[in-house]
Amino acid sequence: MSFLDHLEELRWHIIRSMAAIMVFAVAAFAAKEFVWGVLILGPTQVDFWTFRQFCKIGNLVGSDAFCLTEMPFIIQSRKMTGQFTMHIYSSAVIGLIASFPYVFFEIWRFISPGLYDTERKLSRGAVFFVSALFLIGVLFGYFVVTPISVNFLGNYQVDPSILNEFDITSYVGILITLVLACGLLFQLPIVVYFLSKAGIITPLTLITYRRHAIVVILIISALVTPPDPVTQLLVTFPLLLLYQASILISKWVLRRKKADEALDD
Repeated sequence: MSFLDHLEELRWHIIRSMAAIMVFAVAAFAAKEFVWGVLILGPTQVDFWTFRQFCKIGNLVGSDAFCLTEMPFIIQSRKMTGQFTMHIYSSAVIGLIASFPYVFFEIWRFISPGLYDTERKLSRGAVFFVSALFLIGVLFGYFVVTPISVNFLGNYQVDPSILNEFDITSYVGILITLVLACGLLFQLPIVVYFLSKAGIITPLTLITYRRHAIVVILIISALVTPPDPVTQLLVTFPLLLLYQASILISKWVLRRKKADEALDD
């Protein structure tokens, strides 16, 4: 294929991806009551699923300290176009999240023909694993990181005379940032897998620079989360587990490469 043919092929992949995002975005825009009343504003309610589970855990140990009775803050819109803008913005993000598996599938369809047969064989199942890790990260960000962040920041006061009244753009911005950041950060094992396949990194490299990686993970957690230690630790801990899992994945890749080389010999 010529360069222009490649551009034409890429154009159609982008068009199909944008169409899929648009379909889900329009559906989310139309389902305003569910999207906003249940999904977006859910973490601000005391009966949210995560808070109910915390309450159950507290009841098991004989304490009601984990049961929320109120959220002492309100969310308001201080701009005339605030609610409408956030409605469009949130619908677009939901469309992207919902269509992510198909969008990545379209990206992979464009990339995979340029790979060698061995590379294509080694990357089999990439669409499934990338999509699965992304969705797991999104769910972790929504059901774990977001409600704890909202509860902490919503209850935090430097003085009782100062009321917490958050703008809708601030709340939605934090919610989307946390959810998307967790979805992307959960791609770490996939990145390590392909880098190990390419011979760029080894298990020894990951082990040697583990202390440096911990510092980097702490910095990333601080950048993508609100400025509270609880939320940062909630993001840091699973990233450390993913880093350890990446070491195991890299070891497995190295063993497979050695086994294949032995068979070739």
